[in-house]
Amino acid sequence: MSVITNLKTLYEIDDSQWLEETIELLKNRQFENLDLENLIEELEDLGSEKRNGVESLLEQVIRHLLLLEYWTTERERNLYHWEAEITGFRTQLRRRLTKTLRNHLAQELQSIYQDALSYVKRKTCLKVNFPEDCPYSLEQLLDIDYGLTTKNLE
Repeated sequence: MSVITNLKTLYEIDDSQWLEETIELLKNRQFENLDLENLIEELEDLGSEKRNGVESLLEQVIRHLLLLEYWTTERERNLYHWEAEITGFRTQLRRRLTKTLRNHLAQELQSIYQDALSYVKRKTCLKVNFPEDCPYSLEQLLDIDYGLTTKNLE
């Protein structure tokens, strides 16, 4: 019982050390000594962090595609920047995406689109007519070349 109390106290004082101790307990299969309450909380936070991360990256892809496609008065000046940003965000998504996270993005696509739409409307001072519903499929959004005019520059 003292190990659990000490781990709970350690968690409040030094969560990095708590993590190292918890990993050692898991490796040594000392499950009875785990601080399950904080371990569960940390695992939930980790899952949430991963979901938020891929949502944010997908929102950035959508923002830049919308700007590229619909903000025609700024396209010539920003084309290469927007396309580079799209490529960078897609690359980061590809590296982080798992089947579970991909399914999550598919479920949340409309909500993520609405957040991106709100941003681009403000950025363009409400002077551009963007589609109210997402005009892109998840597959298109994840496709490294979709929507880009300067494809395959390698």
